[in-house]
Amino acid sequence: MILDTLAQWRTYSALSPRFEKAFAFLHQVTDQATVGRHEIAGDDVFAFVQKHATKPVAERLYESHRKYIDVQYVLRGREVMYWAPLPLLTNVTMPFDAEKDAALYGLIPQGVAVQVTAGQFTVFFPEDGHIPSCAWGDPAEVLKVVVKVRV
Repeated sequence: MILDTLAQWRTYSALSPRFEKAFAFLHQVTDQATVGRHEIAGDDVFAFVQKHATKPVAERLYESHRKYIDVQYVLRGREVMYWAPLPLLTNVTMPFDAEKDAALYGLIPQGVAVQVTAGQFTVFFPEDGHIPSCAWGDPAEVLKVVVKVRV
C-alpha cells in the first residue's frame, strides 16, 4: 500500500511498466471529467471517475483484487481508506469473483485508517485489503479517480 502526492508519482514508476500511463492520465484529468469509465490502454489500464458521498466505515467492507492494482486519486474532497494485509481478512463475505475481480471481507480491528485529501493517491496491490470511500468526520461528497492497472 502506498500513500503519496501526485507530484511524487515517478518514485513508483518502476513498480509496474503500466504506471506511467496511469499517472499520465491522472495528471491531465480535471474536476470537470465525466463520471464513468475512461479508456487509457485497453484492459491493461483504465480509469473510473467517481462522484460519491462517503459513508461510515461500519457500513463498508474490505475488498481485494487479483488481476488489477488500484490507484485511487482524490480530486476533490477527502476520505478515509482502510488498509489491512490480506492474510488478516479471514471473514470472507463474498468469495473471489473472477468476473468482478473482487472478494469482500468483514471488518477487523487491526485495519489501518489512511486519511486521503485532494491531490493525494493511494496504491493498493493484490495483497492489500482496502476499504475506500469512508467518511472523515461527517459524510461528504468526494470526486476521485480509480485507475485499474493490470498486474
